[in-house]
Amino acid sequence: MGVIINKPLADVEMSELLEQLDIDLAEDAKDQPVFFGGPVQTDRGLVLHSLDYRVDSTLEVCPGVGLTTTRDILIDIAGGATRAAPEKFMLAIGYAGWGEGQLEQELSMNAWAHCDPDMAIIFPKDASVSWKQALARLGVTEAMLSPEWSSPRSDDAFLN
Repeated sequence: MGVIINKPLADVEMSELLEQLDIDLAEDAKDQPVFFGGPVQTDRGLVLHSLDYRVDSTLEVCPGVGLTTTRDILIDIAGGATRAAPEKFMLAIGYAGWGEGQLEQELSMNAWAHCDPDMAIIFPKDASVSWKQALARLGVTEAMLSPEWSSPRSDDAFLN
């Protein structure tokens, strides 16, 4: 499973989503963008977050980053509970998925550029720079990529 981390949904805001889920947003809670996490299960959401927040269902996906899919984290982010929200988080709708062996095959064909997880890439101040930051971490620029990287998925920054 992978989560696209640099595609904010232009027509969805967290406050609207929380309202649909009947979760009250505290007056002082900042509205955050909601991201397109991928084409699989787009009727479900997940929260990638810093590990200063943990509940029993939190899955540590890499050092410092957790994944939680329960309603409780949304309530905590909205400011409606006593548990503090994670310092860094992103709400994504859907995820990317591959069949058995598919991702490994794509990696062996160099279809993906990948690097070690980096909090600055996963939780940037501006999500539109995540892909370029990931490339820079590899010592690569967009100009160095072959034309095959011009596919619609070429500028997706994934956490997988």
